[in-house]
Amino acid sequence: MIKPSVSHPPHHRRRVAIAGGGLAGLRAAEELRRQGFDGSIRMLTAEAVAPYDRPQLSKSLLVGTTSVEKAIYRDAEYYKKLSIDLLLEHRIDGLDLHGHCLKTNNGSVDFDHLIICTGAAPRRLGSLVNLAGVHELRTLADGVAIRDALANAPRVVVVGAGFIGSEVAASARELGLEVTIVEASPAPLARALGDDMGIACAGLHADHGTRLLKGVSIASIEGSGRVERVRLTDGTAIDCDLLVVGIGVVPTVDWLAGSGLPLDNGVVCDATLSTPATGVYAAGDVASWPNELFGQRMRGEQWTNAVEQGRHVARNLLANAGEQLPFHGSNYFWSDQYGVRIQFAGITAADEIRIVEGAVAERRFLAWYRRGDRLVGALAMNEARSLMLSKTLIERRASWGEGMAAFEKATTS
Repeated sequence: MIKPSVSHPPHHRRRVAIAGGGLAGLRAAEELRRQGFDGSIRMLTAEAVAPYDRPQLSKSLLVGTTSVEKAIYRDAEYYKKLSIDLLLEHRIDGLDLHGHCLKTNNGSVDFDHLIICTGAAPRRLGSLVNLAGVHELRTLADGVAIRDALANAPRVVVVGAGFIGSEVAASARELGLEVTIVEASPAPLARALGDDMGIACAGLHADHGTRLLKGVSIASIEGSGRVERVRLTDGTAIDCDLLVVGIGVVPTVDWLAGSGLPLDNGVVCDATLSTPATGVYAAGDVASWPNELFGQRMRGEQWTNAVEQGRHVARNLLANAGEQLPFHGSNYFWSDQYGVRIQFAGITAADEIRIVEGAVAERRFLAWYRRGDRLVGALAMNEARSLMLSKTLIERRASWGEGMAAFEKATTS
């Protein structure tokens, strides 16, 4: 799709609005300035705080090794220095593409170019969350509320054994609390890692005294004024003082209904992360794009994806007509649980998964995912160096044989 150049536009055509105050938006704003863009940049967020580091919310913030202040990326002086107008408590309610403006609870914000980075929101348990002591984790305020609640909650139940739920459970165990995880799927982490590897990583919970119940879900939450117990679909009742819900997220696109932008599990973009509307891009959790690296449409919810897409969109926005580049993300992410680092790169759609280094039982291994004759994924537990080598091979589109030869050479030299 051909876009007009914005390298040297007239002054009145140089207003960039960034919808969303997360990591993708911050990196986009920084990259615009790094590339020499000197027009106006306005970043809008519904929250009352500047962009912050979400990975800390389920780990160091909960156990008290990180403060709220340290979790926030940059102070007000930083935004002033870069001439980034950070508009806090600006909830975006709609988009007028024809009028080139965002509609917010604090009035309209005009733009010439728009980067959509509104991220994702937690899936809800519906009417089951109307008691005190029931929490979800997405925002800094959520993290603070859970941290404070853990101080008086000896019995914790976590709904969902995904990475967020698992990290919250690990943090609670580090604090010496009794923890039960309730997971509806028979194979935890299956969507992110595949069935077998998901079950292997979930073994960490048993290693550290966390009770993991699979194949069941919450039927009801009981208590007088606050949660006291949960009843499962198999009839089991579990007493608890704190219930944390971590059952995934959905892209935040409700505000785009009726805007004319195509929506399908996020904002539908082309390979360059551009939408069909000229000058409008998306990045981070909210962007759905055809990833040519794997030949499939994807939407990434990872820290690295937000960083890379935010910067990529900024460069494409400033590129000359016809020179926007496709984004090839390798879907890299990590999770820290019980002092163990789990890392993954690539995709799980594979014909074979093979342990190429270490052993699952030792909680130190590297697994490769093969599709056809190509290396398409790698999972590591406490094998950071090997994982990063694997990530490079995946990004190079190495064949299985090429990958094996390169890995053998690197690990024996």
